[in-house]
Amino acid sequence: MTSKANQSQGLLLFRLTRQQVFALGTLKIRELIPFTRLHQLPHSHQAVVGTINFRGKSIPVVDMASAVGYRPLTDSERKDAFIIVTDCHRQITGFLVRNIERIVQCNWREIESPPDNLGKRAFLTGITRLDQQLVQLLDVELLMAAIFPFTKQYAAVTDVQREMLKPLNILLVDDSKVARKQLSDALDDLNIPYQVTDNGARALELMQADAAAGRPVDILVSDIEMPGLDGYELAFEVKNNPALADAYLILHTSLSSEISVSQARQVGADEALTKFDADELIHAMLTGATRHRES
Repeated sequence: MTSKANQSQGLLLFRLTRQQVFALGTLKIRELIPFTRLHQLPHSHQAVVGTINFRGKSIPVVDMASAVGYRPLTDSERKDAFIIVTDCHRQITGFLVRNIERIVQCNWREIESPPDNLGKRAFLTGITRLDQQLVQLLDVELLMAAIFPFTKQYAAVTDVQREMLKPLNILLVDDSKVARKQLSDALDDLNIPYQVTDNGARALELMQADAAAGRPVDILVSDIEMPGLDGYELAFEVKNNPALADAYLILHTSLSSEISVSQARQVGADEALTKFDADELIHAMLTGATRHRES
């Protein structure tokens, strides 16, 4: 098998304040729009500053500075601002930012976890340096969860199906706190044991340790877009290691993109899902459980 994983990831650099540069992965971005007139949206979150018409659909616009804890943009600052239109969790949302810097290519292995002493780190998923400047990568899923709280989902399974999953060694990996909680909740609600970690490198270490101990991981559920070892690379490493290759591999992504699904298949994933749907996830695991029972 030849690796199809692409370690280089496009990052859109932008500013919320005059001093600090932030970034979002370009895979989550649909379009960049110069600031346009907003329509008010009553009874909304304080960071939601209105709506715009985007390709025939009304979408909410969030002042990203306000959402992460900085002061909102003033009316005069908005004149030069941009709206980043994102597609995440099957929801299209606009994020108002002070200005757009540029798009750069960055190796995800060079993105580090944010240190504990970094201010306003609650919505950060990683940090890196470009041209000797600190760049903070924002967790758009965590932002959206704070502004548009997700309704908890439940999977509908029979007792027999639940018992099929209980004996299996299941590993969950996602760098997003929101996604980890959603994945964990789906299994906790069914009283199904599992392991969970927040990065691909650690997931690979856990799988190797479990295999050496004689209890290899049966089902691996991994995010695709992660700093360090991303889901594509993790899948490639797993499928090319005979001690790990029997794991049923489910890659999931918040991106509504057929490209992501296609690439997941190319690196050996058994399932590729756009997250998050608890029922789809559990039934994908059941497919893996059936395969292990028949092998």
